[in-house]
Amino acid sequence: MKLEIKWNTWLKPALKVVALSFLTIGMFTSVVKTIQNWDDDPDRGAAMLSENQFGDHYDTIFPNKDSGEYISWQGWSPDDSMWFYTTTQGSDLLPYDFFMVLEQEKSTELFRADKNMDFYRYIPLKPTFSNPDGLALGFVKDSYKGKDYMGLTCAACHTTQVNYNGVAMRIDGGPALANMENFVIDMSKALRQTLNDPKKEQRFIDAVMDRNGFAAWISGGRNYTSEEKVKEDMEKFASRIEDYVFINRSHLQYGYGRLDAFGRIYNRTLQHVLNKEQLEKALSKVLEPDVSAEIIKDIDASVLTDNEFDHVVERIKPLLSLKQLVTLKRELFNEPDAPVSYPFLWDIPQHDYVQWNGIAANAGLGPIGRNSGEAIGVFGTLDWVEEDGFSLSAFIGGQTGHKRHISYDSSINVNNLERMESHLRDLTSPVWPETVLPKIDKALALKGSTIYRKNCLSCHALIERTDPSRQVVANFTSVKKIGTDPKMASNALAYQGRSGILEKQYLSLGEGSLVLEEKMPVAVLLTAATTNVVATPDPDKWFIRRWADWAYTLTASFFDNDVKASLKRGDYEPDTTVNPFASLMAYKARPLNGIWATAPYLHNGSVPTLYDLLLPKKKPGDPKDGEYRPDEFYMGSREFDPNKVGLKSRGYKGSRFLTHLTGNSNAGHNYADGMSKYQRLELLEYLKTL
Repeated sequence: MKLEIKWNTWLKPALKVVALSFLTIGMFTSVVKTIQNWDDDPDRGAAMLSENQFGDHYDTIFPNKDSGEYISWQGWSPDDSMWFYTTTQGSDLLPYDFFMVLEQEKSTELFRADKNMDFYRYIPLKPTFSNPDGLALGFVKDSYKGKDYMGLTCAACHTTQVNYNGVAMRIDGGPALANMENFVIDMSKALRQTLNDPKKEQRFIDAVMDRNGFAAWISGGRNYTSEEKVKEDMEKFASRIEDYVFINRSHLQYGYGRLDAFGRIYNRTLQHVLNKEQLEKALSKVLEPDVSAEIIKDIDASVLTDNEFDHVVERIKPLLSLKQLVTLKRELFNEPDAPVSYPFLWDIPQHDYVQWNGIAANAGLGPIGRNSGEAIGVFGTLDWVEEDGFSLSAFIGGQTGHKRHISYDSSINVNNLERMESHLRDLTSPVWPETVLPKIDKALALKGSTIYRKNCLSCHALIERTDPSRQVVANFTSVKKIGTDPKMASNALAYQGRSGILEKQYLSLGEGSLVLEEKMPVAVLLTAATTNVVATPDPDKWFIRRWADWAYTLTASFFDNDVKASLKRGDYEPDTTVNPFASLMAYKARPLNGIWATAPYLHNGSVPTLYDLLLPKKKPGDPKDGEYRPDEFYMGSREFDPNKVGLKSRGYKGSRFLTHLTGNSNAGHNYADGMSKYQRLELLEYLKTL
C-alpha cells in the first residue's frame, strides 16, 4: 500500500515530467536541425573584396552553384558549411552591441569592417539567414545569462581560403591564416582609445544606445538601458582584454596562420582556478615582505573573496605597480611562446589522438572535453565559485571528500560542442580541383607513389577519405628522432601552475590517479577543469531541461563515438607512473589526404610549401649554391602556388618569419634527404593526388 501511495503521489507525476522533458528536447532538437538547413547560400556567404596589401584577388568562389561540386569537394552542402560557421560554442569576447559599433583605434571606420577583418585574415561574409549582421566567418552572437556577446566559433580557426587565377577556394576545416594575436591587441587599443577620446566615446555610447532603443525593447533584445551601464562595461571589458594581452604577451611574434592556443588556454585556466590562499603565497614570494603584507591586507571583498576566482589580475592590479604586476605574472603564468599552425579538422573524429603532440585522447568523452578546453581558450565566460553542500555535478566531476564544492558554471555550450563533433564526421578532405588548378601529371604521380610507399607510408598511412568507417591511428615519433622544433612539446610537458580550487582533488590518468598538489603540470589542471565543466549542466536552462539536455549530450557523445581507448603507436618514450606525461615529447604523423591545401608546413608553420619541405635545411658548411628550405619568408597571402604546392611567401607586406628563432626552427623531418630534384617533383605530384 505504501509503495502504491508513493507511486501515485510523486513518482508517477515525476516520470511524466521527465518524459515530457525528453519529448520537448526531442521536438526542440528536430526544430533546430530543420532551421540548421535553412541557410543554403550557394556562395556560402562569400563577400567580394578589392585587392589588398597581400596581393589577393578573386571574383569567383569555388565550389559554387554552377560547379555542382559541393558534396564531392568535402562532403558538406552549403547549409552544412553555414551551420559550422555560425554555431556558437559559448565564446564571449565582447558585448555584441560593443563589437557592432566599435571604431578602429585611429579611425572612425568600424573595427568589424570587412577590410579590417580581412587585414587579420578573417574571411569577410555578406549577410545571410544565419548571419544577418554579416559578421566575418567564425564570428557569432552568443547569449549568456540574458546578455548578448560576440564570440568565435570553431570555424574562425579552422576554415581557410586559397586563391588561384581569380578563383577563391573555400576549404572547410582547413587551417586558418588568422592573426588572432594582433586582432586582440588592436581591439584592446581600440577600446582604450574610445575611453580616452571624449568624441569617440560619445559616438560609441550613442551608437550602443541607439541599438538598444525602443525597437530592441519591443523585441526583448535590449542589453543596455542607461549610458552609465555602457560606460561601466566599456571600462570592464577594456580592462579585461588588456589583462588577456598582458598575461599572454610573448617575446615571439606569431604572425599570420599561427597561435599558441594551448599556452593561452593554460593561462586562462590558471587565472580562473587561482584562490585567495595561493594568490597570497605568490605575492609573498615575488614582492618585498612589507609591501606584500600591505597588499595582502587590502585583498578584501572588493578584490578577491574566498569563493570568487574570475579575473584575478583585473581585480588586483589597482593595488600593484607595473613592475610588481610583471613579477606576479611570471610567478602565476607561463609565456605562450610556442605558436603552431591551426590543425586541419577532416578525419579528426576518426583519430585516436589529436593535437600536434597527441595530448588529447579521442576515445569516449574525450572529444567533448577537448572542445570544452578550446572554448575556455576563446573567451568562454567562467563563473566558477566555491559553495557549501553537496553537488551532483561536483561529484561527477571528481570532487569527493570535501565539505565545500566548486560550481563550474560557464557559458560553454557543451550541447553544441557535441553536435559540432558529430557534424565533422561528414567532413572530408578536399580533392585537388583540376577545374581550377593545373591538371595533375598522372605519369609523374605514379612514379611518386612508389617513392611515397618507400619513404613516407610507415608514418603517414593511406586511408579512403570518404569511408564512413575509416579509422585513423596516429604514428608518434619522439622529438629527438624527428628533429623538428621541440618548443610546443616541451612546454606541454614542463609548464606548471598553481592548482588553486583544484587542489587535493583526484584525477584519473592512464597509469593511475593523481592527487592534485599546490603546483602541478598545467595540462593536468586543464584536464581537471574541463572534466568539471563537462559535468556541469547549462546554467541558462530551466532545471529539468538543464539536466535532461546534459544527460542526452553526454550519452550521445559517448555512444556516438566509435573511437575506443588505445595505446599510442610509434617510436616515443611511453608514459609511466614515474613520468606520466613522457609521451608528450613526441609529434604525431597523420594521413596526408588534403595536405596540398594546408600550408604552411611542419607543426609550427616554418615551411611555406611542400616543395620546400622536401628540401634539406642548410647547415654550416653546406655549399652556398645548394637548394635548401628558406630561412626567411612572409606569411599572410592566400595566393596559391600550384608548382611548389603552398602559399605565396614573398613580394607583399605580411608577417616576417625567421626560422633561427626558438620556436620557429624549420629543421627536422629529413625523410627526403638524398632524393634527386626529379624524385622530389615525382613525390610532390603524388602528394597532390591525396
